Amino acid sequence: MSASGTAVDGRAARWQSHREERRRELIKSARKAVHALGSDASMEDVAAAAGTSKSVFYRYFGDKAGLQQAVGEVVLSQMQRRIQEAAQSAQTPREGLLAMVSAYLQMAETSPHVYTFVTTYSAGEPGTTTGGMAAAGALGHFFEEVRDMIARPMREHLGAGKEAVIGYWPTAAIGLVRNAGEQWLATPESTNKPDQETMARQITAWLCVGIAPELEVLDPLNPTPSELSEPKKEST
Repeated sequence: MSASGTAVDGRAARWQSHREERRRELIKSARKAVHALGSDASMEDVAAAAGTSKSVFYRYFGDKAGLQQAVGEVVLSQMQRRIQEAAQSAQTPREGLLAMVSAYLQMAETSPHVYTFVTTYSAGEPGTTTGGMAAAGALGHFFEEVRDMIARPMREHLGAGKEAVIGYWPTAAIGLVRNAGEQWLATPESTNKPDQETMARQITAWLCVGIAPELEVLDPLNPTPSELSEPKKEST
């Protein structure tokens, strides 16, 4: 290659490196802006907080859905690593579940505005549909990874012949954790709202034993669960 060609390649590489660094800076600024302003912050609000124009954000991310995707990739990657680290320190499947649920709630509670921003995607602008689809794909990938984290110790613990449980239960578990967790995040602070640790333990208990203990507390005038399950003896 000629010296001029090498120079062109060098400039292109430096320009690409500059764009990537600038993009990281904008993502960081957007995350801070959403944390402070709320998940409904507009592109103009985010740009103003970042000290630049919204045209810069449009140039780098296309639209708000594209920005949500970019911020989501960073935030969800950090959440995934934190959940994985928590799971690796557990000694039993139940301890692993508690550790993962705790890590998830803790990170979401740290910045609920950012969590909502990256998990509730806008439809984008007219004529731009790929941003929201890609963003939703990033969220789906995150929960797929978490599902696999749940399934691996279950497979080791349960052994062969439990593929139906291992195949379906982790997905159902994620639905319970996410829906209960997001409702907990959205609940206003009050004396009745559980703290993060209590909520994590409650969700883990629901995952492991369901609400059977609550259902067993019946009215004294009604039959006990054991009486309901035992067949009546025939009179002789």
